Amino acid sequence: MIPGTCNADIERFFERWFQLEYSESGLQWHLLLKSVRGVLRVIDKLLLGNYRFRETDFTPNIDYYRELASSQHPETLWIGCSDSRLQTGHITQARAGELFIQRNIGNIVPIHDWNFATVLEYAVVHLKVKEVVVCGHSNCGAIRALDKESTDSYIPLWLNNAREAKTRVDSKISPPKTLQEKDDRYRMIEQENVRLQIEHLYTYPLLKKAVDENRVAVHGLYYDLGTGELKKIA
Repeated sequence: MIPGTCNADIERFFERWFQLEYSESGLQWHLLLKSVRGVLRVIDKLLLGNYRFRETDFTPNIDYYRELASSQHPETLWIGCSDSRLQTGHITQARAGELFIQRNIGNIVPIHDWNFATVLEYAVVHLKVKEVVVCGHSNCGAIRALDKESTDSYIPLWLNNAREAKTRVDSKISPPKTLQEKDDRYRMIEQENVRLQIEHLYTYPLLKKAVDENRVAVHGLYYDLGTGELKKIA
């Protein structure tokens, strides 16, 4: 430390310097110095990422983003899992404005849920999306949690929306004995859950009406975390 200074003094100095020297290299040095002092925060990494995004994507495509700023016209409602490993735009190479996204634990379509119903209604009635996707994925923690007893207050209640998928699969196969059989069983439940949630979708009259009138198509997708492959299963 510089004699006669404290961490707060150093922070204020570099914060001021950063404001005056707002360049990518300046930002990186700013964060490096914070890292050396043990005060680098996750939020700093996010801000650095945003700076790079503006430099490498937003600014070079400013006309596209300015048009998006005034309105959105996505063609797809994407219902996926909240899992941090499943970055929807990244795995599909979809650009900002192309997907209207609803994410939750287990890519669930709950019945009689105001939050979900609002998203669905806005997507179908107002945004007039042409496709609705339910996307599951491998190694889903929500599906594996169906086998466990839990003392959590909310998660077990939420997962009841997926429990039927487990029941269906277990009624068709013998109890797994090997690790491979256990993995295969989970994959079957993950995929059956996608089909189950599509069934739940059709309990919403506005969605069923849109499908019957050929205004909307519904698809079930499954993403493999180990291979990066996204495939249609329903």
